[in-house]
Amino acid sequence: MGKGGFRELRVWQKGKDLAVFIYRVASSGDISRDYGLRDQIRRAAVSIPSNIAEGDERKTDREAVRYFYIAKGSSAEVLTQAIIAYEIGYIQKEVFEEIEERCKEISGMLAKLIAARSSCGP
Repeated sequence: MGKGGFRELRVWQKGKDLAVFIYRVASSGDISRDYGLRDQIRRAAVSIPSNIAEGDERKTDREAVRYFYIAKGSSAEVLTQAIIAYEIGYIQKEVFEEIEERCKEISGMLAKLIAARSSCGP
């Protein structure tokens, strides 16, 4: 795609929206005072749309797919950190379920994008 076209990708939009949501969630309550977990989940969340954008700007599908896999890994990282935050009482069940649903959706969309870009040839 290239030339900033990543903003048209639904998966990038959803990743960006998740990052904004995570920033808002991590700005209040117990999680806001646990600087390590707060900063880690924020970094992982920002990594999702950032790597989708970087991948989409790469010259080859092979390069793009590498970044999409990193974004997919970051989605799993956000989900893992949300599970921990929920289990130690930092976030409410409804917030956790929202994060879980969004991460699963993004991961599924990335899997489809990876499959599509992987089958495109060199």
